[in-house]
This record gives sequence, C-alpha cells and structure tokens, in this order.
Amino acid sequence: MPEMLRFSFLGILGGVAVAGGGWPGSFYDILFCFLFCFNFQTDQNPTSDIWISSVSLQPFTHEEWKSHQDQSVEKVRKGKVKFQVVDERGRSVSNATISIKQTRPQFPLGNVMNAYILKKPAYAKWFSSRFKYTVFENELKWTATEPQRHGSINYTIPDAMLNFSKSHGLIARGHTVLWGSQQSNPQWLANFTREELWEAANSRVNSVMNRYKEQFMHWDVVNENLHFPWLEDILGENASTTFYIKANEIDPKTLLFLNEYFTIEKGSDKKPSPWKYLQKIWELRKQGYNGHLGIGLQSHFSEMSLPYIRASIDVLNSAKLPIWVTELDVANDTGPLRQAKDLEQILRELHAHEAVQGIMMWSGWNLHGACYRMCLTDDDFKNLATGDVVDKIMAEWSYAAGLQGITKADGYFDTSLFYGEYEANIIHPKLPGNANLQKFKVVPYKKAQDVVIFKICV
Repeated sequence: MPEMLRFSFLGILGGVAVAGGGWPGSFYDILFCFLFCFNFQTDQNPTSDIWISSVSLQPFTHEEWKSHQDQSVEKVRKGKVKFQVVDERGRSVSNATISIKQTRPQFPLGNVMNAYILKKPAYAKWFSSRFKYTVFENELKWTATEPQRHGSINYTIPDAMLNFSKSHGLIARGHTVLWGSQQSNPQWLANFTREELWEAANSRVNSVMNRYKEQFMHWDVVNENLHFPWLEDILGENASTTFYIKANEIDPKTLLFLNEYFTIEKGSDKKPSPWKYLQKIWELRKQGYNGHLGIGLQSHFSEMSLPYIRASIDVLNSAKLPIWVTELDVANDTGPLRQAKDLEQILRELHAHEAVQGIMMWSGWNLHGACYRMCLTDDDFKNLATGDVVDKIMAEWSYAAGLQGITKADGYFDTSLFYGEYEANIIHPKLPGNANLQKFKVVPYKKAQDVVIFKICV
C-alpha cells in the first residue's frame, strides 16, 4: 500500500501570495512553485502519493505587496539611529542641523564589466562613478585565458581588469574556474580521454586559483553544473566535488559558489529548481566538500513572477548558506519601458529578501547595444531607461540627495539608515566654523529593535 503524505502548502513554501488581476503572479505561478517542491519528493520515492490540504490563496494589491517589501527593508537592511548633540557641559543642544551622507553602502549592488573598460575612458568613468562591486564578463573564463591546447596561458587582460578594479575601489567576484557544459569550456578538450581531461582540468584549477589567491571575494568553481553534468559524465560523479575541494585547499579564505540559471526565474525548468539546488549542495557535502560554499543565482529574466522569486529563495534559504544574485538582467522582449519597470520590481524584491546578501547585474557595455541581454547606456554612455532605474535605486539606497534632520529640545534627532558607512555634518551657531564632521558606521545589531545612539559634543 503506497505511503500517504499530507503537507500544508504554506508550510512548504513559507507563504506565496498573488494579486487579483494576475499581478505580481498568477495561479499558474502558484502551481509551478508547488510542483517544484513536490517533484523533488516524488523523484526520490515514486511510489508515494501526495495529498494537498489547507491551500490558501490571499490576494494582494500593488500597494500591499510594496508595503510588505518596505517593512522587510526596514527590518533587514536598516538600523535605527539616534543622534544626540550636547555642548561642552553635557547640555542638550536643540535646533542643530545634522546633514548625513553615505560614503559606502553595506549591501552590494554591482555590475559586470568587460575589457572595453580598459580602452574606453567614458565607460570607465560611467562605471566607476556608480559601482563598488564587479565581475568580469568573459575575460577570466578558461576559453579566454587558454584558447589553444599548446599555447601559453594568458592572464594579461584579467590582470589589467583586476588592477583597474583595485585602483577604483572595486571589489570583484571571480567567474569562472570551470564549466559544467562541454561547449563552454575550451573546444580543444572535446576529444580528450578521461585521464587527459583530469590533467587539463586540474591544471586549470591550479593555475587560476594560485594566480589570483585572495584577490577575489568569490569564485564560481564549476559553473552551471546542475544543467550540464559533462564533467561528471566523463570524470565520475565526484568530479565537481573534487574541484571544489582543490579550489578550497588553494584559496581557503575565498567563498566558493555554485552558480545556476532558471532557479528563481521560472518553474518550468526542473534541472535547477530550488530543491534540485539543495540536493546538489547535499551531494557536495556527502562527497566530502566541507569548505565555504555560496548559492549563486544568475537571474536571467524573460518573464517575471515575484511570488515565485520569493518562494524559491525561501526554499534555498533553508540551507543557511550565503545567497547572491550573480548575473541579473531582464530581456527586452516587450519594449524598453517594460524592461526597465520589470528590472526595478525585481531589484526591489531581491533587496527586500533577508537571505539575499548581494546583487550583481549582467549588463556589460558593448558597441551598438550588443550587450548580452540588457544594456544600461547607449554608445555615448547616456543612460537608457534601465540605467535610469539603477541610478534611481542606488540614489535611494545611498541617500544621494542628502538626508537632514534637526535636533529637538532634548538634543536628539532619530532616524533609520541603510547599513553602511557615513559622514555627518553638524551645523549650529555655537560651533566654531559652524560645522563639525563626524564619521560613523551603521551595522546590523544583535536585536532588530536595538537603537544605536551617537553622542556628539559641540
């Protein structure tokens, strides 16, 4: 007699909400979300019958959905801060103006760059004036550094890009050591024997990981190995695990990532579903990789379902590993204004999720709009609609327009600030020169209700 299983829908997904009128998802999004959870279960035990009970669909309006995002941002991205201004005798100073400027955000929002940045000053200026985090588009891939079997390994371009990054205060991710797809690795590997492929892949790991040891904050080690098990097919089921172990031995301080597409973009591709992703993590651990590990979500969107995004990340968060969005872009299938609107909604949804630790966009500039899928500027580095969205959001998260407050009778001014590094100017007639510069950081507190108080003497 088959085993009878009964699950609560909300218990599995942690809550999935859609609005009437099909926004921001639809009933079919709910079914996709639900089915990917149970596809994993039934794949493991096909004799099980799954019974569904307590399914509840709660409609949300645009305003209610945004309100939930705002509440989440206040909880997970901001800290409550109080400024107290006192004089030299400890007496409260009222009507002091406090002007606050963010100098570095804690939440990373970065963008991919390519080798054009080395020879296009306008590109370099546009990019470095906005971003603090980056990743190289193709220049570190095996196909780029070793295109010929018997040719020399050439790191000239990625070396120059890394130097550019350092000189402009950019922190970079490493992408990618190996690839799960045969077509995305050097073509000269195509007819290798098992022994030859082991030797070549090990040589690649040794070469790139040793050259850039502790130079990148992350490394994608075997890219897209849920979609493409070519290395496992040739080298055996432990292939990916072996390369993660080796990469960690060489560079133990750098966080190593899995990196997949269509995990949060849509539910119709079962290979990289959230449950399959968790299964891959468990597989790596079972096969002996116990080092640092991160979850990379490429996030190449053509269609958008905010409920599916949220539910998928909820599932992945059960692994309690760092989650980064690594290659975010939105296809221009329905016009530039819709593309920009979707990009903004996705950015806000990702930023509001407590599990997401950073976002990298995949929008490297190319001539005549030949970006991978999404451009932010034209050829003259004037913003497109998507670029305006990015500037708008970065300005909002960094208080680019400035933030001011005036102390009350008790000398206090209180507010909530995004986590990051700041400067504050205190202006009051009692001050010599009428200004007092203070530097401070706002970081996550032990308890969400904690308030940090800065006492400033004037």
